Amino acid sequence: MSQTTLLEEVVQWSKDTCRLEVKSVLPKLISMHYKTESWEERIHVLKIITDMFLPHLSLSELEDECFSKVLPKVGKMFNTLMEEITNQVGGLSIQNTEIHSLLRNILQVMVQVLEVLSGCVRHVCSFEEAPALDSIRSLPSCILKVLRNTFQHCKESGEVYCGRLSLVGDLLQGLFKEAYSLQKGLMGLMDRISLENTASEDDVSDIITVIHSLLDICSVISNLDIALHANTWKFIIKQCVKYGSLVEERLRHGDITSCLCDDLLASFHSCLELAEQISQAGPQQVAHSPEYKLFQKTTKMCRFFANTLVHYIKEFKAFLSKSCRRFHQLYLQIVSKFPPSLCSPVLPSPLSEELNGAVLVPMDALLSQLLPLRPFAESVLNPSQHLSPETELPHCLLLVSVMGQFPSHPEEALQLWCDGSHFPEDTPRLPLFRALFQSFRRSCTERRVPVLLPGVMMKGQAQGNVTLHHHVCVMLCACVASLPPEHFPLLERSLLEAVLQPDTQTALLATDVWCFIARYGTAELCLHHGLLTAQLVKSCGGESYQLSHLSLLLRRMVFLMTPEHQMELVERFPPSQDDNLPVWCHILLRALSHDARQRVEADIITLTNTTVTNWQKAGCKLGQLDKVNIALLSLLMVVRGVSPEAECESSALTIISQLWVAMCPSQIHPSIQCTLKLLLSMSAILVKSFDPQVICQALVCVGAMISEKCPDDLLLAALDFLASLGKVFIPHDSQSQVLPRLSDLFGALLAERSWLINQHALEAFAHFAEVTNHEEVISQSLSSEDTKNKVVNFLSKTINAQETVETRLERLRLETPVLERHNTILETNEETAAEVSVASTGDDQSTTDTEPCPKRARQETSDEEEYSRYLQTAESALRALQTLVEGRATDTPVPPPHWVTSRLQELQTLITHISTANPPNR
Repeated sequence: MSQTTLLEEVVQWSKDTCRLEVKSVLPKLISMHYKTESWEERIHVLKIITDMFLPHLSLSELEDECFSKVLPKVGKMFNTLMEEITNQVGGLSIQNTEIHSLLRNILQVMVQVLEVLSGCVRHVCSFEEAPALDSIRSLPSCILKVLRNTFQHCKESGEVYCGRLSLVGDLLQGLFKEAYSLQKGLMGLMDRISLENTASEDDVSDIITVIHSLLDICSVISNLDIALHANTWKFIIKQCVKYGSLVEERLRHGDITSCLCDDLLASFHSCLELAEQISQAGPQQVAHSPEYKLFQKTTKMCRFFANTLVHYIKEFKAFLSKSCRRFHQLYLQIVSKFPPSLCSPVLPSPLSEELNGAVLVPMDALLSQLLPLRPFAESVLNPSQHLSPETELPHCLLLVSVMGQFPSHPEEALQLWCDGSHFPEDTPRLPLFRALFQSFRRSCTERRVPVLLPGVMMKGQAQGNVTLHHHVCVMLCACVASLPPEHFPLLERSLLEAVLQPDTQTALLATDVWCFIARYGTAELCLHHGLLTAQLVKSCGGESYQLSHLSLLLRRMVFLMTPEHQMELVERFPPSQDDNLPVWCHILLRALSHDARQRVEADIITLTNTTVTNWQKAGCKLGQLDKVNIALLSLLMVVRGVSPEAECESSALTIISQLWVAMCPSQIHPSIQCTLKLLLSMSAILVKSFDPQVICQALVCVGAMISEKCPDDLLLAALDFLASLGKVFIPHDSQSQVLPRLSDLFGALLAERSWLINQHALEAFAHFAEVTNHEEVISQSLSSEDTKNKVVNFLSKTINAQETVETRLERLRLETPVLERHNTILETNEETAAEVSVASTGDDQSTTDTEPCPKRARQETSDEEEYSRYLQTAESALRALQTLVEGRATDTPVPPPHWVTSRLQELQTLITHISTANPPNR
């Protein structure tokens, strides 16, 4: 019987005939399917096999009698059809009816192949008993290959058919729908199958193949159909969990989690794009726009992918060590698109809340699952990682979130994150607290904006927004409050490192946390930390950022000490010894108890008086000014805390007045600039108690300073002094000496080009003008029209040019690397100086005793300089005396004391003696 005759006969058979003849006819039909060359005939034979004879095979016979023999050939035929489309599609056009007809026929055959495979799936599912995997082994593998090719072809159809897609569009839609239905049927079939723990290696391999094949399909269909994409992922995760112990060691965990991360990010970015489009349309159009409905669907997909990823990590976290870096990056990428990140888009509040609930909330659950994993901790705490500027703040917030989750995790997780790496063979891992301070330091732009975060909810108070500093500080203190004692050594080390680094706000954050520990710890702990800090301050040589930060810490810590411990601090560092003055010149005396304050004030005034007197007796040598300046700095702390009735005020006035007389107005040497700054600061506080002659001498020195190039901090101190003169009424006999100088100084400083000095000059002048009785100084200071306009604009709060938000943000971003380079240079210089210091300890001891340290004031000066300095000092004193005598002779009838004339005659005799003793130059 020929093939044609057999087919014509078979199609006429009844179901009973097919059932009786299945064993004899089915092999012949399968052979015909192999030998037939025509696609139409092949699909015709295939339909006869599946429609008429497949129903009469038992479940156990399907694989051996039919599937294993037919389906491999079906898969090859489908691949051939795909290749034929690729070869012929170039000639497709509406005019080329032959190619047009050929391609449509091929697509119709492909649809029929999918229909046949769907029929096979439906037949297997029609059995009441769940099929064994070995009874249908060829079916899933064939279907998955066909589905992969089909979806890939539909996805690339725009490129494959170019502008001729409309000629076959209806068939492509039918092809996709049939593939959709086929995959849905296959997943339903696989759900019915169950494997025992004793399953064979082949069965396990088949399940693995199904999972991985569907994973490959996921990457194809991600942009084709949302529902199919989600259902495919649900099936994959369900199968992975269902056969967890059988497949966990063979699953491509890295690929699965990577695809989930990619799909989550793709959906998330689509949501952001849609949200921006909606926001541009206006708030009235949000609820009814088609973009909003698509936004809601895409948001659901974001939530689905995020929750699915969390679920998968929870089930297989032991196998995800290589994916932890990817999870870290995913967290940073998502958080960077939400406020307060500077690169987050501005979205309407309803859309932002929806997206926040769909994506950001699951990130906390994700972090909770990842927190116990060592590879994740190693990725987050990697000391050599390089983050982009956009992810610095998210990384900082990640570390803060880690701290917040410690209470819900065992001690091992806390130890993993807080202890850092200990051994060379360990992957380098920073302690959490050190990493947090470093990350906070790198979030420089965000701190300067500043970005705002939700504050902690308080009873009876509405939740407000707080700065990044406030947020990190609160979370750090909360973590420290519950920290086991064994972790405190590393915490204290991290705090000290943060205080000793150059970024001031980071040091301030560490100081805040340190003071929290001192406040809520024991009094003995506060004393211990205070004594250590005082010793560190004492050991700091010269001005440095470390001294500035340590002194701030010490100043605040003294407030937290008990009166008894404050007295112990005084005993340990008695202010009566000059080597302890570097400690007391940084402590606010109002922080001390009454007894401690009285003792410290008395000791400092006595020691300062002795130091200044000894310096004057020794001839006011520049090399001894360091001791004088340290004493004056301590005296400044006394003056700042003194009340007008205090007895120490008169002593301070005497010391300051003596030093002003000794200052030389004609030449401001760099070595005495620090002295001048301290004198100006104290004089601004005690200005009401000064004699006009002292004020005049101070103004003469300020005028000499301005004519020279002096540091900004000295000019700022001078401005504070000038502003304080508004509170003083200058007597008539001294006004001619003081007021013109005051006007000239204000005029010169208001004309300064430095924005810093100019701004402070405006503030000082405004403060002076508000309280002064000498209104002529105001008009005389505004000598130029430009200066007058600047003052008027300042007083009226006129803003000449205001930056836009975008311009300011861009400026801050450009300034950040400059500040970082500056801090790096400071650290590098300190490290170099430390290395030099360590190296010098091995040198000869006599050398270290005789050679001065770098930047120390010179101990000796040349003869010419000494002559010049002493003559200038004498001249300054004599001119001040002349001003006093002439002023009294003009305005008051009271003559000077009788002894003044005799003293002047003695001085004249002394000058004559010095002149005659000085040999003429040869």
